[in-house]
Amino acid sequence: MKKQILSLAIIALLAFAVQSCEKKEPKTAEDELTLGNKVDTLTTDIEEVKDSAVSKAESAAAKAKDATQNAATDVKDATKKAANDVEAAAKKTADDVKDATKKGAQKVENAAKAAKDGTVKTAKEVNEALKK
Repeated sequence: MKKQILSLAIIALLAFAVQSCEKKEPKTAEDELTLGNKVDTLTTDIEEVKDSAVSKAESAAAKAKDATQNAATDVKDATKKAANDVEAAAKKTADDVKDATKKGAQKVENAAKAAKDGTVKTAKEVNEALKK
């Protein structure tokens, strides 16, 4: 009877050993995640995406601001250049008008002198002719 009990005990131990040696498939990380862990993971992912989107939006806004400032500077510079060009053209035109006016006045003055000289000469000739 002792042998039978001993045999049964050995068989039971072997059966238990075989059961515990069964190959258990390792659980994947996803299977091990609880619902709370999955929610935390998704929340973290959403935060990362949001932070990335905010960072990209801020970067785009900074670039737009720089581009606007550059455009404003370009317009300001172009306006100054145009104003300087107009001022230079106006000054040149005024100088040209002044020179033309001087030349015209000089010609009128010369013509007046010639007329005076001619009149004086004619008057002298007439005077001499009358004396004769």
